[in-house]
Amino acid sequence: LKKQGKIVLPKWVDIVKTANFKELPPQNKDWFYERCAAIARNVYLRPGTGVGALIKRYGGKKRTTTRKGHFRLASPAVARVCLQALESVGVVAKDEENGGRVITPAGQKDLDRI
Repeated sequence: LKKQGKIVLPKWVDIVKTANFKELPPQNKDWFYERCAAIARNVYLRPGTGVGALIKRYGGKKRTTTRKGHFRLASPAVARVCLQALESVGVVAKDEENGGRVITPAGQKDLDRI
């Protein structure tokens, strides 16, 4: 995705946390491309995946000092923007019948090549 140069990075990509249970933003400069690729693979394996399923998928445990850790969802804005970026490239498309996103034939061809 990065080599193609089709995905436009949002302005906030260097300062945003990926979830509320994280303390710092990602240290990898290419984290947005990696998240988009992971989301594309997730939609490939489970057609009809939406933002709600993705924020559960990338959620995790919020650990505090003395209290028990509890599960927290990931940021829906990051998942939504990644899906919109993949739609603009033509890798995924909205599923009008069932909701969620599905892989397009061009996206399936790209993912099969990897």
